[in-house]
Amino acid sequence: MKMIRQANLRHLLRKQVNNRRPVYLSSHPFTSLLGSRRLFKAVNLDTLTPTMPSSMDPKGIVVFTSVGRSQYGFDIFTVNLNQTPITGSNSEHRLTDGISINYNAQFADEEQSIVFISERSGCPRIYLTRRGLSKPEQLPSVPDSLFHDRPIIKSHHLYFISAHEQPDKPFQSWSALYSTELHGKRKIIRLSPYGVVDYSPAISKSGTFVAIASYGSRPWEGDFHELKTDIVVFPTSDPNNRLVVCKRGGWPTWSGDSTIFFHRQTDDGWWSIFRVQFPENPLEFSEFPVLPLRITPPGLHCFSPAAFNDGKRIAVATRRRGKCYRHIEIFDLERKVFHPVTELLNPAFHHYNPFVSSDSESLGYHRFSGKSIEGESRVPHLEPVASPIKDLGMLRINGSFPSFSPDGSFLALNPALDENGGIKVVKSDGSKRWTLIKGRVAFCNSWSPTEKYVIYSSLGPIFESTKTTVQIARVTFEPSYLNSDLQEIPCDVKILTREDTGNNAFPSCSPDGKSLVFRSGRSGHKNLYILDAVDGEFNDGIRKLTDGPWIDTMPCWSPNGDLIAFSSNMHNPNNVDAFSIYVIKPDGSDLRRIYAAGPKGSNDVDIERINHVCFSPNGEWLVFAANIGGVMAEPVSFPNQFQPYGDLYVMRLDGSGLRRLTCDGYENGTPTWHFGGELDMRRLCLGNDAGVELTGEFDEPLWITCDFN
Repeated sequence: MKMIRQANLRHLLRKQVNNRRPVYLSSHPFTSLLGSRRLFKAVNLDTLTPTMPSSMDPKGIVVFTSVGRSQYGFDIFTVNLNQTPITGSNSEHRLTDGISINYNAQFADEEQSIVFISERSGCPRIYLTRRGLSKPEQLPSVPDSLFHDRPIIKSHHLYFISAHEQPDKPFQSWSALYSTELHGKRKIIRLSPYGVVDYSPAISKSGTFVAIASYGSRPWEGDFHELKTDIVVFPTSDPNNRLVVCKRGGWPTWSGDSTIFFHRQTDDGWWSIFRVQFPENPLEFSEFPVLPLRITPPGLHCFSPAAFNDGKRIAVATRRRGKCYRHIEIFDLERKVFHPVTELLNPAFHHYNPFVSSDSESLGYHRFSGKSIEGESRVPHLEPVASPIKDLGMLRINGSFPSFSPDGSFLALNPALDENGGIKVVKSDGSKRWTLIKGRVAFCNSWSPTEKYVIYSSLGPIFESTKTTVQIARVTFEPSYLNSDLQEIPCDVKILTREDTGNNAFPSCSPDGKSLVFRSGRSGHKNLYILDAVDGEFNDGIRKLTDGPWIDTMPCWSPNGDLIAFSSNMHNPNNVDAFSIYVIKPDGSDLRRIYAAGPKGSNDVDIERINHVCFSPNGEWLVFAANIGGVMAEPVSFPNQFQPYGDLYVMRLDGSGLRRLTCDGYENGTPTWHFGGELDMRRLCLGNDAGVELTGEFDEPLWITCDFN
């Protein structure tokens, strides 16, 4: 299934007085209510004191999409390896409760307690589940961090990745390693040096050493399939005493205190597991970095290893030629053979990121929960997400390209970007959804500001050449149908562009409802045009707005009609991967570029990629998806990531006030700002109260599966 290619992200937020201090991001006031997964209760916003308060902060509700994430439905499972044969549902035990998304676990003790990541509070946070607990316990971490990953409990200490401290360079990930005691004062200690990016920690058997996949202090270079991190080791007692034991490797795992396994993509194209060995105290070894030994053979992908303490086996996630799913297997290091595990249990599910118990008897992983398991069985139409700004709410929509009706009561969206998509309308409380168009590819919606039941959209394949036929459509329907029990609403579709003009897409309606700005490839280049919103181009109702041998795309009309914002590579037409924000007046005058990554003239601004620009209701702010923040986690450990991560940002029209809104391992984009009256978050319908069936249908990254096609 084609997924939307969104903006890559990166970003340099305003420097703090001391860039070694955390950038504190206030949690959104509604996130404490997410555990119920039902209707929100009333919240007094005045009782919640935000950090970095400002009367100039943006306000309202931003709705956006995260590619594929709505279908993950991950839970954590274990298998007792002493049980034979390992077949059938009785061999597998679920350790999490089916609420939200649960992943990246480790055993915390010998009784199968696990520490893991869950998004039940609106962003990835750390939880512990053990026998006797009725629900998972949230562990101490960074309260204002929007991202946590890879938690480990060792010797009464919790180790984890967090992204709450702003780096002092553009295009650098915020991911760093931290630790805290589980007893006592629970002070959070940063273990990564300031300015250094670390991923995927592992603790040695004795708890003496930490291994990390480190990107070092270099800015993100745009690498995504493999981050080309180094394997770095340091003592838990002296995190500044870091030693690069091996160049280029990720996802380290210890066997004892002197052997590390990790993955990397080899020169023959296959992801494989490698091993480095050294004396019990690596700090006394003088020959680092060393050349590792390749352990797994070519012909299949192997990644995210977990070593058994017996030194004889490793668990790996594999993707085999001719197989449609990622599975967990055990590789015998002595006999050089694989033993399947999850394919015997769930052949038609993807399985991710194995972990093993200290006694080597239990194997864990996360996968789609399944449709019949107790928990959340439906994907909500709208889902709250933690926000760093007190008065700015965040909602993730199950679809793409949301657009609000004039009074804010409804949303238009595209549930998919293929023939199964079309256009749907959702109530703004997420309680109900109707189909307007089905069986056709549709993308990018714009609800007329003056006509409550008129929606503009693009009909045809997304992201194709200038000559591919894509047309601007005016979709009209009767309002009475939204009060009926119909699931499919009759509508009238009027095509506004000529079929022989090629690729016409991304319409945005003017505030007076009379005109559309859109992107067209009719000249051989993708530039912007303005079109009559009723008659289209058939009565000379079209004029060209921009002109040049570059790509201008995804325009958005400002609320008062004086400006049009859009993405373009006109500053470097030869680079089709780098886009910036431009604004222009509707008459074609006052074209200017708005810089997000840094000041004009810096080396960084020409590699920023910014798409999906949208105005705030007051016209003073822009929200957009960008590649400014680097990569938050090793991409191979996630499903369904086709582009470098996209995160959302807000910025004033003059380029000031840049703030990061999302910070996660997903590809976020197509944001819109809620227009109309105040959206009543207290009546939002979540979980099984409303939504669509959770199917768990998501794809592996194209850059992994391409070897099989």
